[in-house]
Order: sequence, then structure tokens, then C-alpha cells
Amino acid sequence: MPPGIDRISELPESLVSQILAHLPTKDSVKTSALSTRWKSHWLKAPAIDLTYSDLKSEVVFISFIDRFLESNSESRLRKFKHLDVESSDYYIEPEDGSYPIIEIMPLNLYTSKTLVSLKLSLSGLQDCGFVSLPCLRFMDLVDVHWVDPMNLEKLLSGCPVLEELTLLRDLYFEPLVTRVRSRSLKKLGDCCFRSGKEFDAPEYRMEIDAPGLEFLSLTENHFDRIVVKNLTCLFTIDLDVESCLSFSPEDLSKRNEVRDFLAGVSSARHMIISEKTVKALDVYSKVGLIPKFNNLSCLQAVFPSSSLQFLPSFLESFPNLKHLILKVVYSKESCAFELLNVPRCFLSILECVEIKGFFDWDEEEMKITSYFLENSKVLKKLILSFAGCPLHYSESEVYEEIRKLTKGCEVIIDSEF
Repeated sequence: MPPGIDRISELPESLVSQILAHLPTKDSVKTSALSTRWKSHWLKAPAIDLTYSDLKSEVVFISFIDRFLESNSESRLRKFKHLDVESSDYYIEPEDGSYPIIEIMPLNLYTSKTLVSLKLSLSGLQDCGFVSLPCLRFMDLVDVHWVDPMNLEKLLSGCPVLEELTLLRDLYFEPLVTRVRSRSLKKLGDCCFRSGKEFDAPEYRMEIDAPGLEFLSLTENHFDRIVVKNLTCLFTIDLDVESCLSFSPEDLSKRNEVRDFLAGVSSARHMIISEKTVKALDVYSKVGLIPKFNNLSCLQAVFPSSSLQFLPSFLESFPNLKHLILKVVYSKESCAFELLNVPRCFLSILECVEIKGFFDWDEEEMKITSYFLENSKVLKKLILSFAGCPLHYSESEVYEEIRKLTKGCEVIIDSEF
């Protein structure tokens, strides 16, 4: 190429912007010094790659991003990469390149007309003033803390089409009240880094009002009280909680809170519950106040062997249960149990049962298996999953014992060792 010929400047503007997108932003900005034509090229790049150390302060950082986003009003921005001194190198790129993804951004930048997915990390949620994110559908708040509950409410109120929200926080920075109110929200996941709290810590409360919510996941001992409203569209609920369901028999107020929460999620069709949640519900069932989940057709539950006596009364709460996935966790607390009562779903609805957690084929395993085979009138499939160590019995011997109890039910033995 003859010297003095600027072939790069002859490239189409869109291609130049793509080239700049592969440079760190601080290097992309330097190209503005090349000529008048290059002065604003970096503002049209569809990506940002910055660290706080690239700029003098957080104020300058925010101002810089403000200017960049203002210049990308035609939805050029597709990637945002941020690295600070405390976090790992976060980087997300859309699989189809069809929408912008922000991995972390300053908290006063809530007026994007094109942003579809937002992830804030390691930040403090301050009063963000006016919020308008008309296209935002996905939001992750990772270790983002706020003191005033109105900050989160204001953020959500400015997202009229938000569908998925994930909250991942440290309990140390948790406000006393967390309110999630959204008419468009379909999926909500909540968990915290720290599973416990100090003995004298104040009560933490979560309030959810989302009439369009279809999936709800609550994990860890995050809240002492959970209030739910208008969850009429709830399809799946995943519970790995204990503290919000725990109470003393003489504590009528707490008992009513638990009753109201369970009634509020009773429209679910699919439920997933952990071992500690089962233990909490075991206590609650003794006062006979678990509501009927009339819409529930699929249940996944982890039962400690010490709570198996509770199984029949628990299943009585699901009169239309069709599919049960039961995992048994054996412990030193295990004791003799009898499965006597027959839930209503056994008579005309329950079609498939999968039992996991068996280690061998002994009296307890036979007792659990025969309970379903002898009492489930329309059972079509029974799956027994063995894992952990080789069976003392051969599969043929297990089949032989089960065959005496089957009545046209398909039995599948899944040995994983």
C-alpha cells in the first residue's frame, strides 16, 4: 500500500464501529485524535470495555457512560464489559446479538429506550430519580444493596414489560423490607449469600405483588416473613426456606402468617421443596393448617427419612397430584415409620411416582415402594433410583419382589453406581 494512504478511513462507518468494538474503550477513545472524521466514531461502537481505573472517579465514570449511551440512542450498544477491583471479570454476550446486555452500569442511567437486559453487580441502589426502561425484560441484581425500599420499588415501576427478576444479595446489606411489585413480572428468583443471621438481628420481610408471576424461587433462610398477593398465575414454586415457615405452636400470629403465605401460593401447578422446607411443613401439618393445592399436578420433594411418617398427610394437600418425584435422605434420626393413610390423589389421579435416594433394597425401601403400589389405583409408572453403592440384591430379585405387588404398573429400576 502506498505510504500516506488511509485505507481504514475509507471503510464503511458501520465496519469501523465494529472494529472499534474489539478495542478497550480507552483505546477506542484515543482514535478521536486522528482527525475530525474520527472524533465521534468511538461513540458509535456497539460495546464498552472499561474499568474504574480507566477514569479518575465514579462521577467521571458515570458522566462518561451517560454521554456514550446518549450517543447510542439508536440501539447500537450491544455489549458492556466492566471490571472493578473487587469483582471478577464479568462478561456476557447475547447469543443471537439481538439485544443490548449491560453487565453493570451506573445507577442514574435508567432512561434507555432500547435496553432489554440489565445486570447490576456490587453496587448500592440509591434514589435513582426518574426511571424509564420501556423495553427492559430481564434484570439481575447481584450483591446490589439498598436501604430505602422505595429505591427498588421505583426501579421496578419504571420497567413496564419486565419479565424476569433475580435478586442475589448479602443479608448484611438487606433492607428490613423488600417489596417486589410488578404487573408484568413472570419469573422471580431470590437468594442470599449468607444462609444465617445473628440471633438479635431484626425481622426481615419480603412482599410480593405480581399478578402475572408464573415462577417463584425462594432460597436460604433469607426472610422471617414473606407476604404474597395476587399470585393467581403462579405455575412453579421452588422453596428452599425454613425460617419464614418456622413457628412455635403457641405463636398464633406467626402461624397465621405461614397459613396466609401457603394459601397465597396454593394456585401453583408445580412445586419443588427442599429437605429443610419439608421439616418446617412437618411441624405446621401437626396443627392441620396446610391448605389444599387443588391445581398442583407435579410435586418434587426431598424427604428426610425421619419425616416419612408425615408423607401421607402431606400428600393429602394435593388432591389432583399426577406426578410425584420423591427423594429420600437417610439420617441418624431415622426411626420406624408406618404409612397408613391413603391420600385422595392415590384413588384416581396419581399416575407416575419416582423415588430417589435408595441405597439398597431393605425393609424400609420395600415399605415405601409397596405403599405406592398397593394403594395407587391408577399408577402407570414407578421409577426406583438406586445410587451410592452396589445393591446387595440383584435387579432381578428386586423385580421379583415388586412383581407381586404390581397391577399393570410399569416398574423401572435405575441403578447408578
